[in-house]
Amino acid sequence: MITLAHFLALGAVLFCIAVAGIFINRKNVIVLLMCLELMLLAVNTNFVAFSRFLGDPSGQVFVFFILTVAAAEAAIGLAILVVLFRNRATIDVTDIDKLKG
Repeated sequence: MITLAHFLALGAVLFCIAVAGIFINRKNVIVLLMCLELMLLAVNTNFVAFSRFLGDPSGQVFVFFILTVAAAEAAIGLAILVVLFRNRATIDVTDIDKLKG
């Protein structure tokens, strides 16, 4: 039987992996975006777990809003990445401050 503690532990592990990925890799924008998406996935896992075990569907509805924001964030992040690569021919995070105009 899978309990609430199992889902919370999974969410905590996913969140810790994402935080470690952000602190370990500070140069590649693609990896930073993937770690941000992993953080949102960990939060969504906790929302769904609490919603399921409490019998309240509002947590699952809230997940749809988070997924919408995550999709918009991914689209805008990739657009910024394309502009950065076209202007500087690199995806290094330290080059982003040179795009000030």
